[in-house]
Amino acid sequence: MENLTDLETRPDCAVIALNGVTREYSGRAGVVRALEDASFSIVAGEWVAITGPSGSGKSTLVNLIGCLDRPTRGELFIDGVNTASLSPTELDRFRADKVGFIFQQFHLIPYLSALENVMLAQYFHSMTDEKEARAALERVGLGHRAEHLPSELSGGEQQRVCIARALINHPPILLADEPTGNLDAANQKIVAELLQNLHAQGHTIVMVTHDPEMAALAQRRIALSHGKVFCHPVSGPVVSLRK
Repeated sequence: MENLTDLETRPDCAVIALNGVTREYSGRAGVVRALEDASFSIVAGEWVAITGPSGSGKSTLVNLIGCLDRPTRGELFIDGVNTASLSPTELDRFRADKVGFIFQQFHLIPYLSALENVMLAQYFHSMTDEKEARAALERVGLGHRAEHLPSELSGGEQQRVCIARALINHPPILLADEPTGNLDAANQKIVAELLQNLHAQGHTIVMVTHDPEMAALAQRRIALSHGKVFCHPVSGPVVSLRK
């Protein structure tokens, strides 16, 4: 792996880099190690699928990459910045700048229109631009549904609103957590094609999925098992690795 110190001055060589990252939680049963000594990098423009069974550490890894949590030990660089160097307030702003989230559960505000839900992400970025928000909805094929409430949209349309919301602040990373998990086959295909188009346009996509067909779309897989990370090469076979 490349020297992580160099990544701070050459952020284009890796948009995400982990060096010996461990995340532990303390509970009544003692210390639980959810992620252990993870080291890997993801370059700009890459599409990586994160796979593994429930309890393997996927959520922990997503929270760390999404700057929603910090490592117990190790270094995590996002777009060349060591996130440990940021204060909580700085980390919140950094997350808004660097990561666009696509959630399985959509997390749309029910009383806001599709357009307003997209603009809400701009609001948390200290600016709003209705024209740009409409353009983001057009980009995902929903310009004609901009004024509709989430309850008036299908599951697939709601997920596309989520993608427009994730794109609106032009983050270098799109973090998709089971993006097709709540969709029927027809809408899974629409969202999969949309993600393929975004990747072809140069977006970096980190996608958590249990769906082997979705995972097969990625260039590379990072498999987790019992908190351990196993990186598989581009287009390489994925094997089952257990402790």
